Amino acid sequence: MKKHQNLLLILAVILLALVPLGVVQTDEEETFTGADGEAMVVINQIAPDYEPWFSPFWEPPSAEVESLLFALQAALGGGFIGYYLGVSITRVRMRRAWQQGQPCA
Repeated sequence: MKKHQNLLLILAVILLALVPLGVVQTDEEETFTGADGEAMVVINQIAPDYEPWFSPFWEPPSAEVESLLFALQAALGGGFIGYYLGVSITRVRMRRAWQQGQPCA
């Protein structure tokens, strides 16, 4: 029973990952554009002679690399926040146990 349940869960995860990719209808333009591109269009409409203050010192070679770096940044931030919360909760529990004279294990 447990083996079948695990297989069903794995199948559900695979379907959740693949079905949205098949449902998305692609046009000539890029499907997953960010807010930066939209902002550039609006800025060019409002002030066509606008010059940016600075340019990035490194441009990722492709949109996939840029997406990878964004996902890595999000994963590292989430990991840091999770670690910090875990350490904070553990410190509070150990402090309470120490104040009550209980072992900290």
